[in-house]
Formats: sequence, C-alpha cells, structure tokens
Amino acid sequence: MRKILARSFLALAGSCLLWPFTAPLHAQQIGDSTFNTKVDHPAYVYDHPKVLFDEAHRNFHTASGRYKPFADLVISDGYEVTPNNDKFNRETLEGYHILVIANALGAESSKSPEWSDDWFEGGAKPAFDEEECDVVCTWVGTGGSLLLITDHLPFGFAAVNLAKCFSVDMSGGYTWDEANSPKEFNHPGIIVFTRENGTLADHPITQGRDTTERINRIIAWQGQSLKGPKGSEAFLKLAATAIDRESLLDSAKVVSAAGRAQGIVLKYGKGRVIVLGEAAMLSAQVGGKQKFGMNYPGIDNKQLALNVMHWLSRLLN
Repeated sequence: MRKILARSFLALAGSCLLWPFTAPLHAQQIGDSTFNTKVDHPAYVYDHPKVLFDEAHRNFHTASGRYKPFADLVISDGYEVTPNNDKFNRETLEGYHILVIANALGAESSKSPEWSDDWFEGGAKPAFDEEECDVVCTWVGTGGSLLLITDHLPFGFAAVNLAKCFSVDMSGGYTWDEANSPKEFNHPGIIVFTRENGTLADHPITQGRDTTERINRIIAWQGQSLKGPKGSEAFLKLAATAIDRESLLDSAKVVSAAGRAQGIVLKYGKGRVIVLGEAAMLSAQVGGKQKFGMNYPGIDNKQLALNVMHWLSRLLN
C-alpha cells in the first residue's frame, strides 16, 4: 500500500509531481534544454567566484544533469563551476568560494539515485559522515558559502546531520498548503510564495540590487519545511495554513507547518548559508509536456537563482 500511494501522488525524486500523468514522472524528468540561461549583464566579468558543485553523494541533481540549466545560468553570470566527485575534506574545498549541494543521498539509502522502492522501506541513510559535516561547517565558519538544497523524503533525512551543524531543523516529510497552491496544478504540495500572501519576505535576496532584480512570485514544487536558528531569516515563509505530512499514507501524522519555511538564510562565523527545502524551484525541467522550475512562465525563480548566488558571493549584503 505504501508504494502504491507514493506512486499515486508523486514521483519522489526532485519534487516532480504526477500532474497530469498517470505513470511515475521521474522516468521522464529531464533538464529543459530549451531554457534560456543567458544573463544579459553578468555580475562577474573579470573576477569569477569558484563554485564547487557536489556530485559525490549520489546527488539526484548534478551540474551536467537535471541541474544543468542552473549551472549554465550561473556560469553565464560569471561564476566558475566545477563538479565535485570526492568526499569532503579540507583539500576538496580549498580555493572555492561557494559549495552547492542538491539532493544528496546516502550510499545505503537505495540501489540507485533514480526511483527505488526501498526508499520507502528503510528510509534514507545520511549522505555525509560526521567528518565531512565537520569539514563543511569549519569551511563555512572561516568564510565559505554553502547552498544546501534538500527536498521531501528521503532527501531531507539524508542531509539532516549536515543541517544540524548549522542548527537548521528539517521536517523530512512533505509540506502542503492548499490555500496557497496554484489552482492550475491541483496539488497542495505545489506552493506559491508572493508578497501579497505574506510568504515572500523582504530580504536582499528577494529585493535584488535594483528593481529589475526584485522578486514577486516564486513557486516550489513539493518539498519539506525548515526551521532556522535564532538570527536566521526566512525569505520563503510558510503560511499558517501549511501542514507537514510525515508521509503520503492516509494514516500519516500531520502537524502544522506555521512558522516554518522553505527558504532560509543565515550567517555562520565568517561564512554564509542558504538552505532550501525544495529542489525543483532552482531547476528547469520537463516531464512529458509539463515545464516546472525556472522555466515555468510567470514566476521569478530564474532571478531567485541569481539572487541566491549573489548573496552567497556577497554582491548582496
């Protein structure tokens, strides 16, 4: 029953829902090669901040795969992106300004980073060992910047120990908000964040450097909820109507997600951290004929990706 319900609601990997399909969409889920990743006025023309993009932890999203549109976008903006295929240590991170981790999985959490039934049977194992967590936290504390992108089950559980280093709590399940879900999707897990509904907070990330970079509407495609420590800021705030589901079973425990978020920022020592509780929002993907992510019309997710990187590289204060 668990497997049937899960398949009926969504394709687990990468926040990709089944609308309007009847088969698991993960099998059709690919990066959108038609998405325009050009930045007309790159932020970096002479100096190029170095970005390490993690691909060593069974990541569902990689710089050459489903997150290629994101990688191409930031390269167009003047960043230098290098894939990482090694365990995190001091030498791995040395010389890099930003570390990007998108939907990592533990080595024992499934047989494949694609769809696997045992994601539901045993849950996820940690993607990072304690030594790696210590290395990343120390690196951030001395001035590095981390973009940690997680998702609903099992991805949140796989990253929970790294998040705890920064005192960030992850729900690990599924966050729904029927009151703030775009009607065209007919799924409460797809949530819209706007200034009008009070969920898009004022922050340098949402304001940008000028009015051309101002963000007004963001869509997230089924993720988990987050709670940051004292001193952190939520820029994608969940409304009082949001709920957290432990699973997709009818008998799942359901609690309020009020006061939680799907996007938080914090400063840690000399460094900076952004944690996102949903991964598709910074992707540009297609499943069947459906676009989702930065390529969906009428939203500002593309500018969000740029503003996130600008805050991490300190163009935004």
